[in-house]
Amino acid sequence: MSTLPDGRRIPPLTADEPAMLASWLDMHRATLAIKCSGLDDEQALRTSVEPSSLCLFGLVQHLAEVERNWIQRIFDQRDVPPIFEKSPDGGFTPDRDRTFAEVLAVWEGEVAVNRKICEGRAPDETGRLGAGEAAVVGGEAEVSLRWVLIHLIEEYARHNGHADLLRERIDGVTGT
Repeated sequence: MSTLPDGRRIPPLTADEPAMLASWLDMHRATLAIKCSGLDDEQALRTSVEPSSLCLFGLVQHLAEVERNWIQRIFDQRDVPPIFEKSPDGGFTPDRDRTFAEVLAVWEGEVAVNRKICEGRAPDETGRLGAGEAAVVGGEAEVSLRWVLIHLIEEYARHNGHADLLRERIDGVTGT
């Protein structure tokens, strides 16, 4: 498999659907990790533009919650609590009782759990939406793993754009 100069694996140009979805999701996960590498707490808390309070610290927390919600709660039907209870806004408000390194480790742990859950599962397998998610998507109760993985790819793609701007604001680092 080919890699970019920064070490991220390039998704295969041809593969079966599960491999393609997993590789694109992993590419976006790796992009977030790169955007966060080498930052201390103060840098990770820096925002990009007023009045936004968005920062990499909160963005990583949010994506840990997103990982847990969509794969563990919805697809795998696990009864797991929110990770960042002090941040009821989906994780966006930094939990100042943790360091950025701790938050990154929590996110990486959620990713590892989710890779295991999805391994060998067919894209057509389904989970069930909670009431909140069902209301947003029109009330459907079942959701396929395919839909969940595409949603996660979209979620990471959007937030990696934010991460790129945040990182540029911190130290001028830009890139893909």
